[in-house]
Amino acid sequence: MGRRYAWFIAPAVVVTVAVIIFPWMFTVFMSMHDWQVTGARTFIGFDNYVNAFRDARFLQAIGRTATYALFAVSMPVVLGTAAATVFHHEFPLRGLLRGIFIMPMMATPVAVALVWAMMFHPQLGVLNYLLKSVGLPPSLWVYAPGTVLPALAMVETWQWTPLVMLIVLGGLATLPVEPYESARIDGAAPWQTFVYITLPLAMPVIFVAVVLRTIDALKAFDLIFTITQGGPGTASETLNIFLYLKAFSFYQIGQASAVVVIFFALIVALSLGSLYLRERTRWA
Repeated sequence: MGRRYAWFIAPAVVVTVAVIIFPWMFTVFMSMHDWQVTGARTFIGFDNYVNAFRDARFLQAIGRTATYALFAVSMPVVLGTAAATVFHHEFPLRGLLRGIFIMPMMATPVAVALVWAMMFHPQLGVLNYLLKSVGLPPSLWVYAPGTVLPALAMVETWQWTPLVMLIVLGGLATLPVEPYESARIDGAAPWQTFVYITLPLAMPVIFVAVVLRTIDALKAFDLIFTITQGGPGTASETLNIFLYLKAFSFYQIGQASAVVVIFFALIVALSLGSLYLRERTRWA
């Protein structure tokens, strides 16, 4: 009987090994070699990992990745939660406006990046035109080291705030009505209802949105690479850009593989920590 069922799960096992397990095992194998693009390799053990943490550029890339993720998670979560609260209530044309609101997340990241790259142009971009029209000084946006990460996070916010809104909106639809009826009878103000009832009850769903956005922001590549290629200088060189340059510009395959393994370990640790926090937290 066991052998008979084994034939049914065999295709799934083969696909899992071929698509997931083997590539990761081979990546770990490459990370332990001084691997040249010509195919020549020399076993060096964990030297690539040690050298990675001795590389100031790698450590700076970790800091930029964390900074970018902080902006690219906090802004969509705050704005998405606010939008979900608004769209949760009945008002004229709600369906139409909600459909328009979620349109940015339907576009491909590269197309979004190309459009925003033109908008960020210091002389020809529409953003500086709008700033000048209201009497504010123009900005260099992605062309200055001090503003490039917040500017890129603004693009991420524009595209993925609708996703957070949909997640939170689904959670709001499942909330019980009894606490709201009690608050209405007690004469609670709208902001009190939101702070003391809506926000605590929706916090588990908001936490899920935070975890999903964090993982997605840490993996961001196409948007950043299309707009800045890691510039100006290395001001927007996140871990994904760093390992891409290591592999395909400097042809240091072994070191790039070590960065991939470290990055994967960081994401796994963050995910497990988030799940542990999710299970240990007492939600209202």
